[in-house]
Amino acid sequence: MGNVLDYLAWRGDLSLVQVPFCPVDALILSALSYIHFDGLVPAGRQQAVPLGETALRYLSLPPERRGRCRCDEDLKLLQALAEAPRFAPMVLCRYIDRFVPQEETQFAALTVLPGDGSACLAFRGTDGTLVGWKEDFNLSFLDVVPAQLEAAEYIQSIAAGFSGPLRLAGHSKGGNLAAAGASLCAAKIRDRIKDIYSFDSPGFTPYLLSQPGYHELLTRIRSFVPKSSVVGLLLAHEETHTVILSDQEGLFQHDLYSWQVLGADFIQLEEVDADSRIIDRTLKSWLASLTREQREAAADTLYQLLSSGDAKTVQQALEPKHLAAILGSIKSTDPKDLLTLGSSLAGLVGAALRALS
Repeated sequence: MGNVLDYLAWRGDLSLVQVPFCPVDALILSALSYIHFDGLVPAGRQQAVPLGETALRYLSLPPERRGRCRCDEDLKLLQALAEAPRFAPMVLCRYIDRFVPQEETQFAALTVLPGDGSACLAFRGTDGTLVGWKEDFNLSFLDVVPAQLEAAEYIQSIAAGFSGPLRLAGHSKGGNLAAAGASLCAAKIRDRIKDIYSFDSPGFTPYLLSQPGYHELLTRIRSFVPKSSVVGLLLAHEETHTVILSDQEGLFQHDLYSWQVLGADFIQLEEVDADSRIIDRTLKSWLASLTREQREAAADTLYQLLSSGDAKTVQQALEPKHLAAILGSIKSTDPKDLLTLGSSLAGLVGAALRALS
């Protein structure tokens, strides 16, 4: 057993002719979308750059010029991709990274041309910023969030300049964007989509579940969740999912580097574990108890409090130096909004107690 880094060490020398594109490849390209390739991968297709060379160029940059790195494993992944004959010749293009706090939008994607005649569009998941976190909460009360519309536009723009089959992939929110964006595209574009790989990604609103595009693509959405999935069971899903083994526990199983691989596939399990089912029931019961307006008010109030200081990420907001600003902003927050937030959180505790009883 091993993870994606072991997969690259064991099988990175096998070409796509020897072993066709597989779900583990899709997960690796999903991880690649988290890298901030600003200035290295062009926005246009005509200036496509080799993956291996681009990875080395990124790694050679001083840390302060790389932008915020999600985790050390992403850097190890880049080095392994540069050394893997299966991946190094692939080319990257159409990189986009839009971060618009005023619109509560965090969207990034890039296109990978593996060399087998297809294009793989990889969508970035939540990046840990407060804006990205807020957009995740917006999924619970908006029919469509801006990033989902951007995903649809991105897919359509790639399809307009590329005639081959399309694969879409993403981890966490990235998988949601892949499936939602595809569902919102025109039928002639959906017909060209071969697979949609969704890795531990939140579900959809009733609006999106009712779209003809979603039902048409349902059998092509390949959903994967770890055994103790939380994020991947949020909101509503109609697609079936494959449960995979992780070497982490609880919420840490959302880490894609913890997922276990054997050969060209993940190590699969029969179903998610009991803890995951309890959390799933808790969150679904809690959200069902809140009106759309209550969800929106609670999310807006919590976001306002956390972003009242200089913090840009959730981790920073919870540091002592920023907690003072949060406590100070509570005094100026509308008491009705605080009451809604408090009652919502109390409802979550109640839902948890009912699920455990």
